[in-house]
Amino acid sequence: MTDFFQNTVGFSHGAAWFTATIAGILLIALPLMLAVAMIIYADRKIWAAMALRRGPNVVGPFGLLQSFADGLKVFLQETIIPSAANRVLFLLAPIITFTVALIVWAVVPFDAGVVLADINVGLLYVLAASSLGVYGIILSGWASNSKYPFYSALRAAAQMVSYEVAIGFVLVTVVLWAGTFNLSGIVMAQVGHGFGLVNGFVFNPLLFPMWVVFLISSMAETQRAPFDVTEAESELVAGYQTEYSSMSFALFWLGEYANVLLMCALNATLFWGGWLPPLNIDLIPWFDVPGIVWLFGKILFFFFIFSWVKATVPRYRYDQIMRLGWKIFLPMSLIWVFLVSGYLMLKRVPCPGTPRTGYTVHAPGITPAKYPGACL
Repeated sequence: MTDFFQNTVGFSHGAAWFTATIAGILLIALPLMLAVAMIIYADRKIWAAMALRRGPNVVGPFGLLQSFADGLKVFLQETIIPSAANRVLFLLAPIITFTVALIVWAVVPFDAGVVLADINVGLLYVLAASSLGVYGIILSGWASNSKYPFYSALRAAAQMVSYEVAIGFVLVTVVLWAGTFNLSGIVMAQVGHGFGLVNGFVFNPLLFPMWVVFLISSMAETQRAPFDVTEAESELVAGYQTEYSSMSFALFWLGEYANVLLMCALNATLFWGGWLPPLNIDLIPWFDVPGIVWLFGKILFFFFIFSWVKATVPRYRYDQIMRLGWKIFLPMSLIWVFLVSGYLMLKRVPCPGTPRTGYTVHAPGITPAKYPGACL
């Protein structure tokens, strides 16, 4: 895109790069906001169907404009700030939550070469940026100067930190197998991974349990049911956003659903082949379908799982959530890091042209031709 603005439009290199970057951000952010509005509608329709209700069906055809009507309603409401609240932090908290939910999408690859920032440490960037989301929730609870939002913020902070630890070790197993932190490289390492016919790490017996841990942890990370104790109406009224109204309240919901979409995208990218078609065979014209269509299809599939779980599974107690994170997922992910690394060390092969004392740690994503310096 930089070349287009530089060669076709006639911009200088700096202006072309800046314009291309802004255009790329808008091409991600604007459709993402539209997708958030639509998945809120889809979420409500799925819950309604599972409860044998109709769901939104009045505003627009089939109720498709319900989310936009709700957005207009909160936009026209008055922003009320409690008199005892810390005004600056109170208004800053939803901005942090919304901004952090957007910046992570910069490194998500939508197709081969279709990514805003194809950095070689993309997975570390995802882990670091998504971890910042806890600050918006903590600040909202503390700045509200109210008992129930403060309790909710403490719950959310402990819960998010607990499951981020497990997610971090799950990502270690993926990086070990793929041999790279780059998300596009991780997707390409999944080509034909399942018996040479299926694309995706999920078909690896060693990595399948890690996908299950990642899927459940991603629900806990985004405070989705059954891990929504931060918004438990029975004891916390509405959680950390109890004192918020108007657009500050809407920013929390936009950030929450953007994070849900992000976790669905990471499930698809890290374990289910990302933009790759399900099967690695040429008998069916799989590869004629644009990769972004495959990725969106997988995101919608995982979002359906998120909604399905929320509509059917009762909320866990807080002590149950903490026990699952610290006593089950953390030890399990640590053991799996040991198993995966041990298996890859056993599968190492001699480096070409060297005595048998030289080895390369042989993972599917690491080859001597691709990484000449990989010999130990």
